[in-house]
Amino acid sequence: MKICSRCIYDEKVPAINFDEEGICNYCKQIETISSTFMTGTDEGKKIFLEIVDDIKKKGKGKKYDLIVGVSGGTDSSYLLHLAVELGLRPLAVHYDNTWNTSIATQNIKKMVTKLGIDLETYVIDNQEQDNIVLSFFKAGICGLDAATDLALAEVMYRYANKHKIRYVFEGHSFAAEGVSPISNSYTDGKFIQSVVKKHSEKKLKTYPLMTFFQFLRWTVFNRIKKIRPLWYLKYDKESARDILKEKYGWSYYGGHHLENRLAAFDHSFLMPTKFNVDQRNNSLSAMVRSGKLSRSKALEEYSKPPVLEEGLIDYTKKRLKLSDDEFNEIMKGPIRHWSDYKTYKKRFEKFRPLFLILAKANLVPTSFYLKYCFPIKKNI
Repeated sequence: MKICSRCIYDEKVPAINFDEEGICNYCKQIETISSTFMTGTDEGKKIFLEIVDDIKKKGKGKKYDLIVGVSGGTDSSYLLHLAVELGLRPLAVHYDNTWNTSIATQNIKKMVTKLGIDLETYVIDNQEQDNIVLSFFKAGICGLDAATDLALAEVMYRYANKHKIRYVFEGHSFAAEGVSPISNSYTDGKFIQSVVKKHSEKKLKTYPLMTFFQFLRWTVFNRIKKIRPLWYLKYDKESARDILKEKYGWSYYGGHHLENRLAAFDHSFLMPTKFNVDQRNNSLSAMVRSGKLSRSKALEEYSKPPVLEEGLIDYTKKRLKLSDDEFNEIMKGPIRHWSDYKTYKKRFEKFRPLFLILAKANLVPTSFYLKYCFPIKKNI
């Protein structure tokens, strides 16, 4: 197994290739992003503060300056703290897929209460949510929770439109988490519709679906800007957690994705067990690149099984109303790829020049442009 000489990505990672020094193309991609956003430098901070000044100007006369999407996790909680510290007036927005842990729910409540921030929560019908999950589980597609991230993005756009807000903060740090390859996991509105239609007789009703034209409405016509502050600033997750614990009584939930039980089941059990995909390599590689962890220690950690919450598998079976036999039958069932279903992928590729312009204007995330707007290359 060939492994990158700088991080721990190996030859199983889709579309990976290595230079003569054994460094993978994803490490080089991170270097390019870091250079573009001046991440962690005085210049990067200056660019971000200029964006903050523009947010304040655009927010004059309005109740809120910006939207901050929150999950109860480290990054989004820290963004609430940062926004208020910078003198901004955020509206916190949460998409509740009804699988939250009590720790995540309490973290959100503690943050908005102590900061005096208003919170808007969109709650999907829990039976509809479980039907979506069961459809993806039956489909045999890697990425059981594909619908949640897209739903949060759509919900943030909707509230931004409702309150005439032009800016959205997203809590993602490529320095701490990397930019995960499109790999076996994928999401867009047509894809979600296609999977649910194929594997269920029920229709989407309360799920906040983002169609291609909705996406263009928010980005091209409403010109709602997506900003990732942690792409500009020096950021350390451990230090962020210390601040959150000390100032807000915030609690850590034990690991990346573990603040939500559906995401925890997917990343800690389903992906590694059925698909042989362990996405801890993203965060571990990011820690190696940033010098937070030695490559040997990262490989040692990666060789251990993921942390799995006690009782989580039984909880999932009960929620999805699956017997042991039904659950095991699905686990042993065929593996399918997201490309087996209808998607907007070819359309994203066709409109790549437009999305490049939008990415440069912060109207779509740069990671979306890099991951979704290029054909998927086979490993060399």
